[in-house]
Formats: sequence, C-alpha cells, structure tokens
Amino acid sequence: MDEGHEKGGVSFRVTKRKNPWVEPGGKETPPMLRIVQDGAGREQDEDAMTLDELAREGARRMLAAALDEEVAAYIEHHRGEVDERGRRLVVRNGRAEVRKVTCGAGTLPIRAPRVNDRRVDGDGHRQRFTSAILPPYMRRSPKVAEVLPVLYLRGLSTNDFSEALPILLGEDAAGLSATNIARLTAVWEQEYGQFRNRSLAGRDYVYVWADGVHFNVRLEDDRLCTLVLIGARPDGTKELLAVEDGYRESTESWQELLRDLKRRGMQAPVVAVGDGALGFWAAVRAVWPATREQRDWCHKMVNVLDKLPKRLQGKAKRILRDAMNAETKDEASEHLDTFKATFSPKYDKAVECLTKDRDSLLTFFDLPAEHWKHLRTSNPIESAFSTVRLRQRVTKGAGTRTKALTMAFKLLEMAQARWRRLNGSQLLPLNARARCTAGSRKPRPVT
Repeated sequence: MDEGHEKGGVSFRVTKRKNPWVEPGGKETPPMLRIVQDGAGREQDEDAMTLDELAREGARRMLAAALDEEVAAYIEHHRGEVDERGRRLVVRNGRAEVRKVTCGAGTLPIRAPRVNDRRVDGDGHRQRFTSAILPPYMRRSPKVAEVLPVLYLRGLSTNDFSEALPILLGEDAAGLSATNIARLTAVWEQEYGQFRNRSLAGRDYVYVWADGVHFNVRLEDDRLCTLVLIGARPDGTKELLAVEDGYRESTESWQELLRDLKRRGMQAPVVAVGDGALGFWAAVRAVWPATREQRDWCHKMVNVLDKLPKRLQGKAKRILRDAMNAETKDEASEHLDTFKATFSPKYDKAVECLTKDRDSLLTFFDLPAEHWKHLRTSNPIESAFSTVRLRQRVTKGAGTRTKALTMAFKLLEMAQARWRRLNGSQLLPLNARARCTAGSRKPRPVT
C-alpha cells in the first residue's frame, strides 16, 4: 500500500511492503517502510529539505508523540475519577498555541496538548497537569541553557552569539541575543556574591592549596591579582574555597582573606601548600599558626635554577628531582646535602634559595604516602586556571575587576565538577591531626 506525501516541493511515496522473513511459528515480522521519491533521476529541487531540516522535523514529531503519550497516560491514570453526573474530571482540552523550543536538534515549533483537570484537593485548590517533558514557559532545553555560559566563558563574545548559534539551532532560536548573555553575567555576579558570603561552619578541610594569579583588565591600568584557595575535604574531594581580589599577593590581602574564611566558620587545615610568596606564609602564621607549611617544589626548582648558569641547570635539576621523588625523608635530605656540597662554593645564592625553605619542602614526608604527589606542588590551582587564562587571552582581559573575578569563579566552579579525588579516599582522621609521623611510600593504615 502506497501513501503519497509532498514536502518542500518534492513528492514522495511511503510504501509498506512485507518482509519476506517469516519467524518460526508462522508469525511475520512487521511491515517495513521505505521512501521512494517520485520522478526517478530528477535533480533535487533547491527547496528540498536539508539534512538538518529532516532531523528537526523528526525531532518535532517525536516530541509531539511523547507529549501526547504523556497526556494519554495522565488521563488514563485518573479515568476513574468522575463528578456527581458520572462525567470524567480529567479530559483533554485541545492544544496550546505554537511555542518555539530550542533543543539540540534545533528550534522546533510545538503545540503541546492541554488537559482539563477539574479535580480539587482537600484545601480547595484546583489540580493541574504539568508536563515533565516540556514544563510551562520553557523555551530552551536544559542542555542548550548549559552550553550558553560555556561558550561565553570559553571566549565567544556576546555579539557572536546572534551570528553563530542560529546556524546550528535554526534562525528561530530564541534567547541567544547579547542581551540574554548580559542577563546571565548579572546572575553570575549574584552567584559569586553568594559564594563569597556562604557559611563554612561544619565543613573541614585537611589540605589547602593557595596561589595568586594575575590578569589584565582592559579598562584599568593595574593588573588584577586573583587570590585562589582550593581545599581538600576529609573524603578526598577538592572544593573551591575562595576567589578574591588581592593587591600583589601582599600579607594584608592574604590575611584579610584567611580571616574572612575563619569568621565564616572554617577551621585551620593540617597543611597549606603554596609557592614562595611571602605574603601568604606571613598571613598563615598569623591566622592559622598550627597549620604546617609545604612549599611548592615546581616553583622552588624554577627559582633555584634561575640562579645557576645554563650549563649546570641540567645537573642541578636532576638532583632536585631526586630529592622531590625520594622514597623517604632521609633520602631526600641526602640529595639536598649533595646539592649544597656541589654548588655552594660558587653559587651561594642558589644554595641559599633552596636551603632557607628546606624544612617546608619536606613537610609532605610526614603525611600519608598516598598524598605525596598531591602535596608537592600547587598544581590543582595551576591546572584549573588554564581555562581561565585561555579566555583572558581570547578576550584580551575582562572590562572590569568584578567581571574578571566573576569569570574566574564561574570557570573554576565548572572545572570543580571534573576534579579527581586525592589518592587514598580516606584522608587523615580529623581527630588525629597532630599524629602525623614520618612515612615511606608504603601506605600506612588509617587510625
């Protein structure tokens, strides 16, 4: 049996033919459908549906069928509820006006079915049907709504949205204007304000990583120094703690940040990891005097090698790497002694740069061996900020300091969902903070 159809000036037939395969027992498989275009060999008309249009039409039909099925199931579920005259209280009520919904397949015109629900609850309130597939007033699918901030944060400017996205989502795509993106940035600023004032009471952090990252601000002369803290929870998960504006990583800026965290209920962590910025460590000693210091080995090696001639940097780097990756604290100390003996006669500045922070470079040896690779550097911040730096390069810097901080916060918040846990899912128990003893690579049991 053939059914004639026409779309975009091209007529075609949908032919139902039986599959010659007959299943055991004599039961035939369902008929197959095939599309045969009329006028074989005729060139495709310029008005014929494109692949994207076919995909959108298929998505529209599937969505319409799903909505009809949802309504039918709802009515069937309440078919036994009738009024005093025996008439059903839940019936169909035609269709709503055409609504354009933007989803991954494009922008689809949808007329959602309506339901007349005359049931009343015990409080006298009228019952209403609400579609779980297409909620009221929805104009964009959640996935499309999520991709808009991602594209913006990755470097797509507000003016580019109106040109780029309609190509993918259709000319009728709604909510993709520069004005809409501006509203999103306003919402992000509110979220950033809530993040800065949230309570930290009852949340403990065993380790914290700290760093200061500098950015250009287009409308200001001074560069923005962003102070960032990431903490590790007792279950090994990492969490963004703070993204604040600081002045050249000064002691006053770091103290203000740490005191604010303490005021909001944060307890002192066991270990703080960071580079050699004196402002941060002076602030830690003033606000968290019981917190132990772990210097960043990568930054330290760069600073030490910078004080040696290039012909000696390879040899010095091997010694420092051996110390960083040593099996025990005593072995690491031997490598540091070797460095001192090798370079002290002629390169006292390099030796002094290393030895002045010797104890804080070896702090991680007193902690569980599973965590050593996480504590030797501030890589959790450096790797997370790679996406922030990328957007800053693309956009030549944010317009204001507030916009720059907001962008950094949103990108770090998005990256937080992909941060992996620390090796060894169980960190040091909170009631055993002071009982860290020297360790080796053999994992020690949690007490």
